[in-house]
Amino acid sequence: MNAEIIAVGSELLLGQIVNSNARFISQQLAGLGINVFFHTVVGDNPDRLKSVIEIAEMRSNLIIFTGGLGPTKDDLTKETIARHLGKNLVMDQEALESIELYFKKGNRIMTENNKKQALVLDDSTILPNHHGMAPGMMIERGNCIYMLLPGPPKEMEPMFLHFGTAALSKQVKIDEKIVSRVLRFFGIGEAALETEIIDLIDRQTNPTIAPLAADGECTLRLTAKHQDLQIAEDMLDEVEGNIKARVGQFLYGYDNTSLVAELMQVLKEKELTISAAESLTGGLFQQELTSVPGVSSVLKGGVVCYTNEVKKNVLKVKPETIDTYGVVSQECAKELAENVAALVSTDIGISFTGVAGPAELEGNPVGTVYIGISIKGKQTVVEKLELGGSREANRSRSVKYGCYYLLKQLQESQKA
Repeated sequence: MNAEIIAVGSELLLGQIVNSNARFISQQLAGLGINVFFHTVVGDNPDRLKSVIEIAEMRSNLIIFTGGLGPTKDDLTKETIARHLGKNLVMDQEALESIELYFKKGNRIMTENNKKQALVLDDSTILPNHHGMAPGMMIERGNCIYMLLPGPPKEMEPMFLHFGTAALSKQVKIDEKIVSRVLRFFGIGEAALETEIIDLIDRQTNPTIAPLAADGECTLRLTAKHQDLQIAEDMLDEVEGNIKARVGQFLYGYDNTSLVAELMQVLKEKELTISAAESLTGGLFQQELTSVPGVSSVLKGGVVCYTNEVKKNVLKVKPETIDTYGVVSQECAKELAENVAALVSTDIGISFTGVAGPAELEGNPVGTVYIGISIKGKQTVVEKLELGGSREANRSRSVKYGCYYLLKQLQESQKA
């Protein structure tokens, strides 16, 4: 079975909201063994929607619509599909009573146009909406199945999980399971990663290997199909093993994780505390850490030391260090990391100093960055970066490299 997802809503085309529904539905369909070959977005226009439906029918036998089921005039998905299929819209009494109860509980007046949300395609399978008002529906005609879902993710996601998948399973014979695994890499570029495994990519059939680069990182999505779920997992294990044999030193995690999430997990497991001295990153490292729940057991605090005065007076960097080597130096990064750990009394101190841009500093080009890592009982390590990107990119990538270098040090000490 080949599926197509059609998102209806001019707000999507205007960039006012992101089409997260298509991503969610694609992930769910993959787990059911249903291929998704096309994502389409169309505005609130019946003629254009009709044209999109006709195109989808020529190449897909499952068409899933999101959006356009609400009470206003521009909500026209089910009306357009009803005309296209030659079906009547009928009032679903259960949905109507649910809508009326919603307004009654909220002590609000229900306007007449809200009844429109209870209209459904005649003879369709109703998908109840327990998190909103408009029900979804599914209907089959010829070789094509049409599923209509609401646009708000908080309504669409539980409806699809609780009712949509069950309705599909009754009508669709699913012979294969699709299993995906995302390998996340840092410290190697997309081109270099592809070069190392190009023969594996060229030979791919099942499983498939799909490279993707984003935000200074690289990912490989491995996807396998098989009737037996365990065999599909074993196929992924074999391919992953071949990849790790070549570039495993750059692999830091799987699926939806992140460098900061992986770092936080290791810090929690080891019961280590951390503090940060941030110059060019201006507190961005600590901001990233605090985005992870449970950070209070790990991060004790830090200092944004953007000026030389703060570096000298608060973090006690020796004046002669700055006079001799400058603030953009290995020596300054080392003292910052060691001194912030002492100041805040933490197991680890990490520092960021460098040139974010747009102009060079102390003769150092834009993108020159030093990251100091001081771990209690170990010799302080300073890593130098030569990034050379935009100001914001340099700051963001510096934080990621800081997470990466510290994570690797902690993992290596764990192995030892």
